Amino acid sequence: MSKDDEPSYIDYEAFLDPDFSATSFANTLVLATNNPSDTPLDLSTPLSRVLFDVQEVDTHIDTLTTKSALPLLEHTRDHAESSGRILAEVEGQVASLTESYKTLEKEVIERYETAEQVRLTAERLVETVRLGRAVARCLMLGRQLEVRMSEVGGVGSAKKEDHRAMVRSADTILSLRQIFTNTKPGQEGDGLDKVHAIATLRNELIAPGERNIAFRASQVVKEFSMSSLLSSSQSSASTFSQTEDTKSRTTSALQTLYLLSPTTRSTTRASFEPTLMLAALQDYLSTSLKSSLASLARALTQLPQLERTLLEISARCQNIVALQALLHCTKPPTHPMFAAAASPSRSESSNSATEENLLQPLLAALDTSSLPSYFWRSLAGGMAPRMQEIMYKGGVSARTLRSNKERVREAVRECVDRGSRAPGEKGRKGEVWEREAAVMVGSIVGGIK
Repeated sequence: MSKDDEPSYIDYEAFLDPDFSATSFANTLVLATNNPSDTPLDLSTPLSRVLFDVQEVDTHIDTLTTKSALPLLEHTRDHAESSGRILAEVEGQVASLTESYKTLEKEVIERYETAEQVRLTAERLVETVRLGRAVARCLMLGRQLEVRMSEVGGVGSAKKEDHRAMVRSADTILSLRQIFTNTKPGQEGDGLDKVHAIATLRNELIAPGERNIAFRASQVVKEFSMSSLLSSSQSSASTFSQTEDTKSRTTSALQTLYLLSPTTRSTTRASFEPTLMLAALQDYLSTSLKSSLASLARALTQLPQLERTLLEISARCQNIVALQALLHCTKPPTHPMFAAAASPSRSESSNSATEENLLQPLLAALDTSSLPSYFWRSLAGGMAPRMQEIMYKGGVSARTLRSNKERVREAVRECVDRGSRAPGEKGRKGEVWEREAAVMVGSIVGGIK
């Protein structure tokens, strides 16, 4: 209320307080007009008080409205006139803005929509061209693979075997594999999996071709033989030619298996492991060990066959010696999956320096320092229980072994010495392989009791 208004007994400040509570006000009013112990309470007095206050406020509102009717009407009229002037001004501005928008829509938006369609069309054409080029490159590499696989030749082919074609085929397969792994948006292989021609190419040519080349290379490794202990006499020129051909074929097979070993996107030059090559070499060693173990155990029960069997075992070990020398002289081929990578770090450089040939990964996988040593020690480990079994059965075989113990000792020692030489090497007895000879003699002769 202003100071000019008539005085009123109503406490306006209490009602205008932000913390005003109707419940608290009513409770205070009831307690002020009643004794809390009275039963029942008299609510007529506080109700009359509230009604009187409401009537007083209503009267005051009526009085204010009557006195200020003219100013209120004038204010309302002025407000309406101002609103009309503002509306007229705004309508003019809206009309101008509408006209400007139509001009903008005609000169910019419509042209932008047309340009956007052109841009989208151009992007899709570029994407189509990129995909077409990728498909064309894959088909070209597929045809190249087909030709290179036919160049391998060999068994069942009219052409002479070209073992180097295996490496060339592996290189083509890796080029295709590199395309198929680059599937991120914008990369060469993006979207190729949706092209039916590429799916057919992968299923009918690339996958079977990769299996065929890998199997062919594994067969070459499995057939590796350079020992001449069991060969008949022949000219040195022929022997040298066959030896070089065997080395060359095996080198190509090892390089092929090295290249075809599986990789992932996260594989680096340092973490790469040639699993296919290692599996083929371990299978070769395992086959030699199993054959030698079975034949030696059989020959010890039939001593007339012992000399021939030990000669065969020496020949197998000579092949392993030759294989070790070949692996030591063969450097890992350049892998296309890593050739385009950034320059190797210091750790990768040191790692590649330690694995400068194909022998190191195999020795690491077998946890040995020498393949012949691995062969003799593994053979000795397998012979110990066989000898116990032979002597436990007794009979003629056990008695024959006891009576020819020294002869067996010398034959086994000679076998280890002969087998530990490289093919064609002579006179190295007692120089290097005394420990392996002692292990072999101990596993066989030590069990003759």
